Amino acid sequence: MLKNILLPAAGAAAGFCCTKAAAKNLKGPHWERTSFSGGSVSLTEGVAAVGAVLAGNVFSGGKKLRRGALSATCAAALAGWIDDRCENKFAARGKGFRGHLGALKNGEITSGLLKILIIGSGSLCASRIIRENGGSRVGRISDTAVNTVITAGMANLLNLFDLRPGRSLKAAAALSVLTLPGRGRGIGSSVLGSAVCLLPDDLAGKTMLGDLGANALGASLGVALSASRSRALRLLSLSGITALTLLSEKVSFSRVIEDSEILSALDRLGRSDYAPGS
Repeated sequence: MLKNILLPAAGAAAGFCCTKAAAKNLKGPHWERTSFSGGSVSLTEGVAAVGAVLAGNVFSGGKKLRRGALSATCAAALAGWIDDRCENKFAARGKGFRGHLGALKNGEITSGLLKILIIGSGSLCASRIIRENGGSRVGRISDTAVNTVITAGMANLLNLFDLRPGRSLKAAAALSVLTLPGRGRGIGSSVLGSAVCLLPDDLAGKTMLGDLGANALGASLGVALSASRSRALRLLSLSGITALTLLSEKVSFSRVIEDSEILSALDRLGRSDYAPGS
């Protein structure tokens, strides 16, 4: 068990080091964004995140889980790259599921809608791969549907948290710990190792995940959660992801976090723009 946790984490660290070095050569306005504080922040962290989590997944135990995680992560990374780099090339834009579906009703396609289709397809493929045989046909179809929504939903949810330094990575690290006792421990360890490596520059406000990194990490985390043999745990994950996604259409996560003393303290922990007592 320990080997299945340590190897993916070490693989993620190695992948991070290699891709971070390569990402330093990526320059230009496409790789820059304006942060919440008004400064310039690099999107190259997304490249390092993809390299880290994919490398970690390669060392994850179980052939089916590896294939499933790689399928979902690659699809999510492609979708995130399109949204990060090509959003302005689409005729329409939308915010949230309602905005993207509203544009579709008008005969327009947004980058977000394309992202939903790509991530959904990759998540469905992953869910079919990791699904355990046995049980009734209805049960297998139900499991595939639940796992697909968990994987795609987590890819989207982690991206929704990427609004402040370290927020998405802290959430990914905390949730990945929950997967370590279960069947998806190797994939969860890969996400945890990636998050730990990525946190310093993210907390310092030097880089950010962007859609590329957040979607990729979220998809891998979704596979780790959906790999659980406990249907109750998977249904709980599905309920939580669905509830938070629907809530995001109505409520600002940043406002909720800032209004909570405990959540705000956790959110600001380690950030360079925050000094305790300020």
